[in-house]
Amino acid sequence: MYHLHQAVGILGGTFDPIHFGHLRMALELHNAMDLAEVRFVPCYQPVHRKLPSASPEQRLAMVKKAIATEPHFHVDAQEIRRKDPSFMIDTLIELRKELTNTPLCLLLGIDAFLHFSSWHRWEEIINLSHLIVAHRPQYQLPHTGIIADLVKERLQTEVSAIYTSLGGYILLHPVTSLDISATDIRKQIAMGKNPRYLLPESVYDYIQQQGIYSITRV
Repeated sequence: MYHLHQAVGILGGTFDPIHFGHLRMALELHNAMDLAEVRFVPCYQPVHRKLPSASPEQRLAMVKKAIATEPHFHVDAQEIRRKDPSFMIDTLIELRKELTNTPLCLLLGIDAFLHFSSWHRWEEIINLSHLIVAHRPQYQLPHTGIIADLVKERLQTEVSAIYTSLGGYILLHPVTSLDISATDIRKQIAMGKNPRYLLPESVYDYIQQQGIYSITRV
């Protein structure tokens, strides 16, 4: 068997704003899967939800501030640089060119995973990367349908599985359940409430400096 490099985690999202739910999930999955790093990929223009309140540049800046003190976290701005609707398949194709002998692990909350079959070219995504699903007790996997069949076919229980191929497997891992919502954070800020302890202080300071999430923008 050819030698594979230490796996890299990929966490995409609008990060509008990034908060401790994102960061804690990334850290726990980084540790559990023994990843070399986690790359945060803020999207330019999401295709499954309305446009973010903060600009792409502001969201990129917030991610940079949020992860500045964690040496295993890095930001990948390729989706913002492309300035096109953001599809994860395009990002993974570019990463595969860069990381030719490295397993890629797409980190997903289970809520996102339950809608994975609606993603653009999702069959190709799971062949380019492993899916690491952050499991929370309030969500249950379906017993029938595309996702159920995918889990039955691809599920692995040992972390070592991600080092047997560059992609193709699904691993479930429980994470601390932090019920933090970016939507709620935006609403709190718009109403003049203090969202401290839901997101990094550096991010909140930047939001205040930039005047993001005023009442007219939520």
